[in-house]
Amino acid sequence: MLGCNNKTQIAQELSAAAILGNPKYLAISYGGYRETTREVQPTMAELKDDLKILSAMGIKVLRTYNVHLDQAANLLKAISELKATDPSFEMYVMLGAWIDCKNAFNSANGEPDHSLESERNAVEIETAVQLTKAYPDIVKIIAVGNEAMVKWAASYYVQPGVILKWVHHLQDLKQSGELPTDLWVTSSDNFASWGGGDAEYHTEDLNQLIKTVDYISMHTYPMHDTHYHSVFWGVEDSEADLSDEEKIEVAMARAKAYAVSQYDSVYNYMTSLGVNKPIHIGETGWASVSNALYGEMGSKATDEYKEALYYKSMRDWTNENGMSCFYFEAFDEQWKDANNPLGSENHFGLINLNGEAKYALWDLVDQGVFKGLTRNGKPITKTFGGNKAALMETVAVPPIKN
Repeated sequence: MLGCNNKTQIAQELSAAAILGNPKYLAISYGGYRETTREVQPTMAELKDDLKILSAMGIKVLRTYNVHLDQAANLLKAISELKATDPSFEMYVMLGAWIDCKNAFNSANGEPDHSLESERNAVEIETAVQLTKAYPDIVKIIAVGNEAMVKWAASYYVQPGVILKWVHHLQDLKQSGELPTDLWVTSSDNFASWGGGDAEYHTEDLNQLIKTVDYISMHTYPMHDTHYHSVFWGVEDSEADLSDEEKIEVAMARAKAYAVSQYDSVYNYMTSLGVNKPIHIGETGWASVSNALYGEMGSKATDEYKEALYYKSMRDWTNENGMSCFYFEAFDEQWKDANNPLGSENHFGLINLNGEAKYALWDLVDQGVFKGLTRNGKPITKTFGGNKAALMETVAVPPIKN
């Protein structure tokens, strides 16, 4: 039994190996923050509301971040309490331990030193260990670092040897029996950091890391590259006679193919080392709003229609190929770009801050899966009042490529 709708049955506890790549166990990236600062942590009631919504969507694996913040421990507690009251409730967690360099984010002690790691990393790892030991039935994966090795993370990135050190530490705890032996350990990072990009990343420490993790968790963001590396983006001359919707669809098909090509580049590098282990998508997403690089005045990439096309295509691709996709993300979070409400980072969610399901989830609203569920006291309804014509008025056609 991989899952059941019968409320009298008890959900079966599975290992990471059984969960990852299983299309009956959809994954998503989760943050429950409602306010413009993470100093306001989501309450237990808010976390439980979110968990019920995600469960109704068929989500059974969450990726969360920053174990030193209250949300991580409270999320595990909320899941545990929901399981206690409803034996059929099933949710697992990929716990993210934040890793950064010495003087990350320009500390009072000076500029970031990418050759050394932050003293706090040890505390973060120990917190992840303790939470895993407290909730072994829920925590099935620990990710050491989030985009911690990619060099465009100039304010905090570390060398692969730092990640390797902590992955070895966690693997040793598994071998000694201090952590469950079926716990999987990885690092969640950009495709380039996993060898899929420039040769500067192809170091011996990275090679050893690939051999030491239980699987590769790679990130791919074609949306960002509609601005930064737009070779795939736009409308070809040969497509000029297509309808506007068809032009958008072929552009989004190329965006998905671009993501697949980044997966292929990581796969090819991994296999060049003689390694064959799973690769899952630790993050990918598409914002619905941007007032800067990706919006109407930029690459014309962001709106709910394109977001929905990308979400469906990535779910279909990963499900068909036995991969998990921790889609980024479940809910909009406005703390990410607090000074710019229309900044793209605030709008990657599939559900907005008003409890409205974006176009990608309209079919679930129609199916009634959210009946009786609320977020911030509001029922889950459709954006644009469910009026597709009104939605399409906000959708821009990608630019002609040349």
